[in-house]
Amino acid sequence: MKIHEVEIIRADESHLYVKVDTQLYRILWQQCSPKLSRANLDERSLIRVSPSGYGLHWSLIDEDLAIEPLVAIAEKLAALPAMATANLVGM
Repeated sequence: MKIHEVEIIRADESHLYVKVDTQLYRILWQQCSPKLSRANLDERSLIRVSPSGYGLHWSLIDEDLAIEPLVAIAEKLAALPAMATANLVGM
């Protein structure tokens, strides 16, 4: 059974963009974890979603984080107009 439907949208120098259960979020790397805060973009960009949708794994820095705490600190992007949201994530 899947806990969440998670899609990695994009990783850039300052944020991780994810879609969780149809909701788009933006999370500052500094808020994720000390390891991710110190990582470079290549290390941050290699992300695997767990099969259950419970968490994310960054294999290059051996970091695992659960989705629910990330969403709790994330900025919800759905409140923005659709065009602005698409521009933010490079869609």
